[in-house]
Amino acid sequence: VMSSSSSSLEMEIFQYIDEHQNEFIKDLKEWVAVESDSIQPHLRKEVMRMMTLAADRLTALGATVNLVNLGSHQLPDGQVLPLPSVILGELEKDPQNPTICFYGHVDVQPAKKEDGWNTDPYTLTEINGVQLFIRNLYGRGATDNKGPVLAWINAVETVRALKSAVPVNFKFVIEGMEEAGSLGLEKLLEEENQSFFSDVDYIVISDNLWLSNKKPALTYGSRGNACFFVECGSKDLHSGTFGGIIHEPLLDLIALLDSLVDCTGRIQIPGIYDSVAALTEEERKLYESIEFDLEEHRNNCGVKKFLYSTKEEILLHLWRYPSLSIHGIEGAFHEPGIKTVIPAKVIGKFSIRQVPHMDLSVVKKQVVEHLEGVFSKRNSPNKLKVSMPLGAKPWLADVNDLLYKAGRRAIKTVFGEDPDFIRDGSTIPVARMFQTVTKKSVMMLPIGAADDGEHSQNEKISRHNYIEGTKLFAAFFLEISKLH
Repeated sequence: VMSSSSSSLEMEIFQYIDEHQNEFIKDLKEWVAVESDSIQPHLRKEVMRMMTLAADRLTALGATVNLVNLGSHQLPDGQVLPLPSVILGELEKDPQNPTICFYGHVDVQPAKKEDGWNTDPYTLTEINGVQLFIRNLYGRGATDNKGPVLAWINAVETVRALKSAVPVNFKFVIEGMEEAGSLGLEKLLEEENQSFFSDVDYIVISDNLWLSNKKPALTYGSRGNACFFVECGSKDLHSGTFGGIIHEPLLDLIALLDSLVDCTGRIQIPGIYDSVAALTEEERKLYESIEFDLEEHRNNCGVKKFLYSTKEEILLHLWRYPSLSIHGIEGAFHEPGIKTVIPAKVIGKFSIRQVPHMDLSVVKKQVVEHLEGVFSKRNSPNKLKVSMPLGAKPWLADVNDLLYKAGRRAIKTVFGEDPDFIRDGSTIPVARMFQTVTKKSVMMLPIGAADDGEHSQNEKISRHNYIEGTKLFAAFFLEISKLH
């Protein structure tokens, strides 16, 4: 039960946020206008400019800001580019109070108007949604991740402007290379683990979306990802001269790829499911209460039907069971028209989204043994080479942790309902990275809706989610302070 003093403080905070919402949107407009695309080399200066802008914003709050230089990196073409500095910021340092560290990023995915945007991607544009009471703010980075980063800063600014007694210390880790793989971040976390992170109690990340367009969520897990290349081949040959008398590398490769998954989506590699944790009754209950509209989800992704027909089965296979996807074949002819060549060397590319308890080295061994077994039965003289160029581990948090209790209460306060507890089918390396390196409690607290379109054309965050998300973060500070 909330005391009357904390209740009136909450009302005061929410009122301040409502009254300043246009200023908060103006700040977002200024940030979205910076083309901080970390993927295209010619825009690296813009990423640097964005980091300075974010650092200045924190300094204006009264934070101590350290822009840590990470050096440079080399591109595949040999070009050397400077890495954007990472912001390590801190505000308040009372050893009696809990310390929350927020992680976010201010770099973005590439965007051009001609890619299919209805508005200029770098001009934040407010437009009515399908339902007139929803107003959407369109622009690259609006939801991923400039909007949530600013919402957190706005929430901190609010509690400071009101000189309210919120006994919490704040730390910030803000980077500019998340979309390009967070180069240098893990090394920095390891170097700072005994100093910057030594007094951190909780780490909060707001860099994902709700499962639904309307119902808030807390994210407590994500799948890992192991990428594989499987190579077969010798040299290019003419199909008229050699077709029918040789073992063709592309036929070998297609047989290998075809052996990986059956038509129900089940992975055919022996032993791959052995270490997947059994589903507990407690966990199954979490799935029952989740708001998930199958039709809406089907329409969002434009498919006629899913492999499963119930909400529970779909979410289980999206979040807590591994999946295998085939991504392409390098070396095969793919231009328009026909070219009657037998390709010499072909490389199949596929990945396995693995779940907690699956060991990457074991997965690699199982994949290699399976493919070698299938290949040996073909009696082909072609060479087979299997490699795993990329492996990211899954992440799982404890939903009974104090951090999640505080998040749940804050959501109930602001949105009037309990959140969905969700996992993410994709890979969120940064959550795992923070948890592994710092050994602290990590929570993902999203404020974006499922239809925000992160990474795609017409990315947006609604005015409602941006402003209520700011209130959510402020309410969360209060909840954390009550726990101590």
